[in-house]
Amino acid sequence: MAVPERIIQEYKTLITQIRQNDELYYKYDRPQIPDAEYDILFDRLLKIENAHPEIVAPDSPSQRVGAQPLPEFKSVTHRIRMLSLQKVTSKEEFSDFDRRVKEGLETGHDIEYTVEPKLDGLAVELIYENGILKVGSTRGDGARGEDVTQNLKTIRSIPLRLSPSVSQKFPLLEIRGEVIMRKSAFIKLNDRMIAQNQPPFANPRNAAAGSLRQLNSKITADRPLIFYAYGISSNDIPDLPTQYETMMFLKDEGFLINEQIAKLIGIDSVSAHFSALTEKRPGLDYEIDGMVIKVNKYAEQIKLGEISRAPRWAVAWKFAAEETETIVKDIIFSVGRTGIITPVAKLEPVRISGVTVSNASLHNEDEMLALDIMIGDTVIIRRAGDVIPEVMEVIKEKRNGNEKPVSMPKTCPSCGTSTVRPEGSAAHRCFNAACPAQAIERIFHFAAKGAMDIEGLGEKLATQLVETGLVKNPADIYYLAKDKLLTLELMGDKKAQNLLSAIEISKNRELPNIISALGIFGVGETAAKTLAEKFGEFDKLARAQYDELISIEGIGPTLAQSILDYFANSGNREMIAKMKKAGVGFPSYKSARKSTAINGKTFVITGTLSNSRDHFKKLIESAGGKVSGSVSSKTDYLLVGDTPGSKLDNAKKLRVKLISEEELMRLL
Repeated sequence: MAVPERIIQEYKTLITQIRQNDELYYKYDRPQIPDAEYDILFDRLLKIENAHPEIVAPDSPSQRVGAQPLPEFKSVTHRIRMLSLQKVTSKEEFSDFDRRVKEGLETGHDIEYTVEPKLDGLAVELIYENGILKVGSTRGDGARGEDVTQNLKTIRSIPLRLSPSVSQKFPLLEIRGEVIMRKSAFIKLNDRMIAQNQPPFANPRNAAAGSLRQLNSKITADRPLIFYAYGISSNDIPDLPTQYETMMFLKDEGFLINEQIAKLIGIDSVSAHFSALTEKRPGLDYEIDGMVIKVNKYAEQIKLGEISRAPRWAVAWKFAAEETETIVKDIIFSVGRTGIITPVAKLEPVRISGVTVSNASLHNEDEMLALDIMIGDTVIIRRAGDVIPEVMEVIKEKRNGNEKPVSMPKTCPSCGTSTVRPEGSAAHRCFNAACPAQAIERIFHFAAKGAMDIEGLGEKLATQLVETGLVKNPADIYYLAKDKLLTLELMGDKKAQNLLSAIEISKNRELPNIISALGIFGVGETAAKTLAEKFGEFDKLARAQYDELISIEGIGPTLAQSILDYFANSGNREMIAKMKKAGVGFPSYKSARKSTAINGKTFVITGTLSNSRDHFKKLIESAGGKVSGSVSSKTDYLLVGDTPGSKLDNAKKLRVKLISEEELMRLL
């Protein structure tokens, strides 16, 4: 059955509207319509695509929402090698580079350069065939990179299709650039990670790299990445004789290019621009570590050629003050509020950008191994974003044989409990709820509104309780006496009585709140409710096996292992026993939802039904079912409407039960 022309035209209009709004939002930071209105447009687009999959365009905005997870990244060979850059750190060194360029070109005239900031991100290549984005890859070693096409498609500042005229003129176009995360977006992302009990990223570059190299592109789609183009792979493209003209061409095609780009002639103008960029640097919303300078004319680039892995026609003028050498005096291990153990290099104090630095985070075991760092090493450090000191490189040539290797501790430096590195995690953790280093934040979390809701027990009071020794773990809260509370600073009789009353009331909290309060790594309010609904009894959850946990919708391998590790810890079991002895109820839990044939079942919806998809989602959820966006082995039913999409094929392969709208209503 042919798709009605009105649907086709509406679909094309929706693509144009969404693309225009994406460009205004992601390229110019100037949204034209409210988010709610944008969501309506996007939902309508998805509805048409689900009903008529045969008309889905390769550049549809729906292609950005993330695809199924990959088992691994495939390798991609770059047609033209992605080169490194030579570096200079002063006007004198740049003058030497300029002299070599003139000698290579056999000219005494000033050279025309294109300059732009050197972004601190991840270099990638985008391959467009007949105007459609086909392959996206990381730089890798310059010759080969990783295929991250699915992830790059989620970045809305990357066009999925080029203009028709360009598509016809350039059947193959390889565009290169940098994937970064803005500083402001990085701060918001880390706030979100911390709120979800996940380790924050060390700096925007690590955040960008970690987000782009996710096997699950849905995670990448949820990260605020942007792409800045900085050129094309070839310098012999017809009608593009210079680097600057190429950049203007890319801008016209919808790519972001850096606003600080300039075309300059001679040493003095380049030097002045570098000085101006240095002054602007603190106010920029992205990290830069210098300025890239390229001979502008492609004919001159070709004449100059390459040396080893770097071109003779380009150089990176680095900010000299941002990196310096120092000695690693010791490596210690600090325990964060969620139990994450972080290696920290204690340094011979050194000044960077006007600040004395004596500590630098080594982040995790993988970073330590990658650096191959030892106590006594000479290292290059920098302040990422002029804030966070980090070790960039070990100067192994300066080793004298007296260096001492270091490995991650097998026990927590604070409490001595055995540490665990959960599968899929880069961080080692201490799971002991009574660990002193974690106690204050754990108690503050325990008393929060979504947990035990103990009014009056904020972070300041939690700190006092721990520092005075009145409380070592959350269970101790239920054994506080009024006379002991009155010894605390600013604690009066009424305030103490109100706190004790709130503690007593908290003993009757529902099971999901109690599970959330325990602070099991990765278990927030939503997961806590899911676990309470699944097991009904706290002791059943505490005895749950891995296979039981992994079978629950929304509980993945990492979270399942985290739950097992928590209950395997003797300190946590003792704390729970102490809570029970104090009278905390740990009541049974039954969902308020209806008990029907749908309760606990997972549904996926495909095709056009008599009402909106959201309508049927609400019906299913109100009966205790769950609605997922994709078919998997955990799907119980596929609700099939008219003109179903590829979900039907997937369901048949997995032998998922197919039901019609009428059959659903009978189940309800």
